[in-house]
Amino acid sequence: MASRDLAESLLPGGGGASSASNDEYEERAYDSDDKVTICISDSDAEGPDGAPTSRPPFSWRKLWRFTGPGFLMCIAFLDPGNLEGDLQAGAAAGYQLLWLLLWATVMGALMQLLSARLGVATGKHLAELCREEYPPWATRALWAMTELALVGADIQEVIGSAIAIKILSGGTVPLWGGVVITALDCFIFLFLENYGVRKLEAFFGVLIATMALSFAVLFGETKPSGKELLIGLVVPKLSSKTIKQAVGIVGCIIMPHNVFLHSALVQSRKIDTNKKSRVQEAVYYYNIESILALIVSFFINICVTTVFAKGFNGSEQADNIGLENAGQYLQEKYGTAFFPILYIWAIGLLASGQSSTITGTYAGQFVMGGFLNLRLKKWLRAMITRSFAIIPTMIVALFFNTEDPTMDVLNEALNVLQSIQIPFALIPLITLVSKEQVMGSFVVGPITKVISWIVTIFLMLINGYLILSFYVTDVRSVLLRSSLCVVLAIYLAFIVYLIMRNTSLYSRLWLSMSKSS
Repeated sequence: MASRDLAESLLPGGGGASSASNDEYEERAYDSDDKVTICISDSDAEGPDGAPTSRPPFSWRKLWRFTGPGFLMCIAFLDPGNLEGDLQAGAAAGYQLLWLLLWATVMGALMQLLSARLGVATGKHLAELCREEYPPWATRALWAMTELALVGADIQEVIGSAIAIKILSGGTVPLWGGVVITALDCFIFLFLENYGVRKLEAFFGVLIATMALSFAVLFGETKPSGKELLIGLVVPKLSSKTIKQAVGIVGCIIMPHNVFLHSALVQSRKIDTNKKSRVQEAVYYYNIESILALIVSFFINICVTTVFAKGFNGSEQADNIGLENAGQYLQEKYGTAFFPILYIWAIGLLASGQSSTITGTYAGQFVMGGFLNLRLKKWLRAMITRSFAIIPTMIVALFFNTEDPTMDVLNEALNVLQSIQIPFALIPLITLVSKEQVMGSFVVGPITKVISWIVTIFLMLINGYLILSFYVTDVRSVLLRSSLCVVLAIYLAFIVYLIMRNTSLYSRLWLSMSKSS
């Protein structure tokens, strides 16, 4: 009885009536009271079949009410890992990889729009639907993979934020101290969430604006070539010397946990999923605000890449530039006593680190709750999610020097760790949005489905290159190589299972195996 009381006390509402139905305790992204109401006008009248009698005119007011989830989603395109990939691409390849940054953002936008469509049309987020779609063993495997990706991303994000704090404090706050300060951001998150979704979205809007302003100032001060910028965007160029940076750009753009996050964020608005016109309207406005948000993120990434392309491409610093020394290099080249460019860089980096770690905490709550159907109080879920990442991050901060070559190997390993999880977000996503039983009339068409699979396969090939490169250059032990081969075989088998599960071939094989047994 005592254990039951404890379990009930950890649920939202703390110890409700024991006669509550199972549906009442099923995990949901947002409680009904937390959702933002979208005002409905008289022009939104519907016919008897749920279709609008006339198309409602575009409303700036409605767009404003829907604005928010897309900007939280775009933060994953601006985390410290992405900024480091941008500056290294600019320093190593100049303006040559801007076209790839553009198309990587387009590919990321496609997947995020599919994620939003899934969340709006079904009223459930991707992790919840995976729990319903796949058997328990596959659900737990997908959860474990997503948590690994979250931990890998969070380590880089927290370290990036800690580096910014170290710079802004003039070195007074050590790296581990910055990690502790950043870890406390979950309390900021909980504080703001208690005041409503719109307050939380406004806070992230301020952080994104801070990044945009900081890196725009750097762009204005360094004055990259506008002509080279335009040529880099429209003329594809790739050399053998810049393949590593190219792979890094593509690999950093699509974050597995962000696909899960966006499908949950769109449920923060009250939408009647039983009315087709309401879902159509929500998808329409969410598409607009998501594209606008990604345009802002693309502008920020362009600023960072071109600043370092102008300042350091072809220089001695190009080969060893990173988050910690980038600000110092900028200060030495462009800074003055009256223009502390080092601190402007650090402010932008801090906004990037803080915003991405908080959204990581947000994503972790949805992922854990959705896959495992855990309906816990917000503070408890935030603490559990934050603990998964902070403990390994503190170990990294205490035992690794950010300027040590070992840190580069660790960063590369973390990039590989995140990249290999991408299939476990994209394959379930495409599978679900292609199923009429799940999406109803909002199932994606054949053209969108084919393009989505092409993008997914392309990203899997990119990941294969990353794995092979890491295996060849950084894995020396014979025992470790043998163990990785076994893990890789299991990994590929799971991917094949996810792809084939809903095909007729899989059904025939399963039927024949059942008969033979």
